[in-house]
Amino acid sequence: MNKISHEVEGFVKAEGRKIVNGAGQAFLLRGVGLGSWLLPEGYMWRFPVAGDRPRRIEKMVDELIGEDKAKQFWDTYYDVYIAEDDIRRIAEEGFNSIRVPINARSLLKEETKPIFDEQHLALIDRVIDWCRTYRLYVVLDLHGAPGGQTGANIDDSRNDQPELFQDEANKRLTVEMWRMLAERYKDEWIVAGYDLLNEPLPEYFSMYNDQIMPLYLDIIRAIREVDDKHMIILEGAHWATDWSIFKEKPDENNLMLQFHKYWNNPDTASIQKFLDKRDEWNVPIYMGEGGENNIEWYIGGFRLYEDHDISWNFWTWKKLETINSPCSVNQPEGWDKLVSYLEGGQKPESGEAERILWTYLDNLRIESCTYHTEVVNALLFRPSVRIPAIFYGFHGAGVSYGVQQPISHTLGFRSDDGTDIRFTDSQRDKPNFHPGRGLAWEADEWLHVRLTKGDWLAYEVNAASSAAHTVMLRVAAPEGQATVEVEIDGKAAGRAELTGSDWQTVALSGCLFSEGSNGRIVVRSADGQVALEWLSVDPITLQP
Repeated sequence: MNKISHEVEGFVKAEGRKIVNGAGQAFLLRGVGLGSWLLPEGYMWRFPVAGDRPRRIEKMVDELIGEDKAKQFWDTYYDVYIAEDDIRRIAEEGFNSIRVPINARSLLKEETKPIFDEQHLALIDRVIDWCRTYRLYVVLDLHGAPGGQTGANIDDSRNDQPELFQDEANKRLTVEMWRMLAERYKDEWIVAGYDLLNEPLPEYFSMYNDQIMPLYLDIIRAIREVDDKHMIILEGAHWATDWSIFKEKPDENNLMLQFHKYWNNPDTASIQKFLDKRDEWNVPIYMGEGGENNIEWYIGGFRLYEDHDISWNFWTWKKLETINSPCSVNQPEGWDKLVSYLEGGQKPESGEAERILWTYLDNLRIESCTYHTEVVNALLFRPSVRIPAIFYGFHGAGVSYGVQQPISHTLGFRSDDGTDIRFTDSQRDKPNFHPGRGLAWEADEWLHVRLTKGDWLAYEVNAASSAAHTVMLRVAAPEGQATVEVEIDGKAAGRAELTGSDWQTVALSGCLFSEGSNGRIVVRSADGQVALEWLSVDPITLQP
């Protein structure tokens, strides 16, 4: 595991397009979100619509085991879902931050009055204390605002309406909540910033979009009355992807803009509008939520953010029965009976329901979870890792790739690079084939890059040390004969003569990375046409 981050030191501040720590060192936030902890989301429990948000899950638990035991359940849930061992593990893996999604309803003693629940605030205090110990910055995220800012399950809305923007009382309550949080944490340097509203107003509620910036400004004024230290983080509308609301820059120097990214193509064109706004406003930008995809997409997406100097946060750390988050909560026996009940089926006996729910609580502990190291390796580009060929770097021509004769293609993916990205012939033969559809998440299965003589692609991995590694290439010679060469950190690492158009795996053993390097791997065609599907990097384990 990696050493705990030394970038985490002092208050975070925006300076131009970068963020800096208390020592004035520019760095990127690289973190994970604590989804479903303070705001339980039904999809992370594998529940249907009837259990898709906190208030509906709470209703189910009350009905199954009664209010007294339900209180015990939730007290334990909040204790064990995110515990000190989770925070320690996140830091040890090499992340430097977390994003804490907050449900306003959990902080209020009554939904309509600014009287706050110290028991739930203490949970945030506790995580902040652990993060100070293990050196993880904390982003406080108002994920579910009073009344709901999205009108969807993710904000725990009562009536599937964005009542934050339909009721002035909810706006006032939101402002007061942020004033309270800012007063509470104004001197807490481990808090990196305040994420004012998560994903306000999907496009089907865009008639309220003109209210977002005025509310942001009201919240900023309230925060600055008590706290002049912490960074302010603003999200766009429509799942944080619509930045058209950012017309005139607020009179606020310590500011960062946030977007979210799921499932669409991980290439520069897909985020160009965010890069343009960064330049226009001269502020840092943050991919504050993205994931829920496969490992191949993670490698491309998170490489994209790194190469464009964008801070990022992966969604999410832990959920039930998953292969695409670091922690998979093992599903208790009988869980399907809870799902059936939510769908209108038979109600389980209280004793059986209690057994299922308490087994779930036991399974939430990180030591009881199935841990997916391969997910973390993909996010941090750390061996062992397999990189699809299409995810060479995003620094542009001459740095991340070189082509002798740029070509044009109509894939709708990395089209501006001029590299030769192709579908496999077998994919073209499938009846549902459609160029440009599904590229981002199935690319490893049906895309590859072809290199003609002199063409090259550059990839980066975060090798923990200069120890020997094995680099493997999945390659072919479409024209029958070709030669492929590999360089590591500017030094020749090996070459292979390829014969035949069938795919083959070439292994280069004993590859050494320079201490402290970026782990730069260059794959080049020395002769003929080389087709590259993927490359992998694995540390060599010495036998005792």
